[in-house]
Amino acid sequence: MMRKRQNDKKRVVVAMSGGVDSSVAAALLAQQGHEVVGVTMRLFSAPNNEVARLNKSCCSIEDVEDARSVCRKIGAKHYLLNFEEEFQKHVIDYFVGEYERGRTPHPCLACNDRLKFQFLMQRAELMDADLVATGHYARIRTDGNQYQLLAGNDPLKDQSYVLYTLSQQQLTKLSLPIGDYSKDEIRDVAREIGLSIANKPDSQDICFIPDGDYSRFIEPRLKRKSPGEIVDMNGTVLGVHDGVHGFTVGQRKRIPVANNSPRPLYVTDIDAPSGRITVGPAERLMKTRLYASNVNWINQPSSDRTIKVQARIRYNGHNTSANVRVLPNGAEIEFSKPVRAITPGQAVVFYDQDLVLGGGLIEASLPESTDDKIYSPSAITV
Repeated sequence: MMRKRQNDKKRVVVAMSGGVDSSVAAALLAQQGHEVVGVTMRLFSAPNNEVARLNKSCCSIEDVEDARSVCRKIGAKHYLLNFEEEFQKHVIDYFVGEYERGRTPHPCLACNDRLKFQFLMQRAELMDADLVATGHYARIRTDGNQYQLLAGNDPLKDQSYVLYTLSQQQLTKLSLPIGDYSKDEIRDVAREIGLSIANKPDSQDICFIPDGDYSRFIEPRLKRKSPGEIVDMNGTVLGVHDGVHGFTVGQRKRIPVANNSPRPLYVTDIDAPSGRITVGPAERLMKTRLYASNVNWINQPSSDRTIKVQARIRYNGHNTSANVRVLPNGAEIEFSKPVRAITPGQAVVFYDQDLVLGGGLIEASLPESTDDKIYSPSAITV
């Protein structure tokens, strides 16, 4: 049984991937006098030796050893917890299922929402922890009795986009120790402390697809394929394809049609039930309106008004001024200027300067309209 804390020092479970960010997060908390418990989550087993060799970003033996070594250095306990079943159900199955439906998911959203901020927090309670900490580049502050989530100070590393699902209750139990730092500063801290992972490269790919070949990963796991026609904006059939899972809105490469135009073609729409892929020129990707479902407000707004925000529709995207109309089951978002490639399955996240207000999942772009008619989510197939 773990011993009880003394005074105001806290027991903090730190999610440690073996990378420099989570390692420095743990070290900073230890320097502050907290009792740090390092936890590495085993999420995914490589199916063969080749993938194991390639997989340098998730659950490798090297990553576990790096996390354990850091814990020894800072005088913290370290545990390896198996979350493979949960990861399979809530991340991999979700990821494949979304592509099967013609959507483009962001697996880190699902991993944070369910694995780190649900299952790991539940496990931390059983470990008698006061807080869970991660190495995300984002910040938390309080305003009266409300918790607020803010973007990280380093705009090049800000990860607040993938944290919009956090609730007030979760924020009370969460610590984000590195949100005030830049990446270069984090590496400097790691060197000053003497951590061996100070120069370890950042992971670049989705952790369970280390070679970046989505199709090779997805196809054997599909329950069904949706082959169909590829058409232009006028409905003229240009070719056929083997399944909607191979496409995403905004895609330019690997579209199996002959293009006799000097202008490139892009995927502008995916209709999974019919299997129809629509392609067109780049300007057809520019839209000003979308509908989002599963909207989470970190700080609850008034539901009877339009809210002015800056909205972002992809992880590395830019914020664009927008109006959000709160609906009973979601929100309708209208941008002040067209944005490129509104992609179902991705998130739209709402900001007020660096304050994260909330966000939701993009279901569809909406027709350009000047009227004030409320969009009905029943009009789309999801």
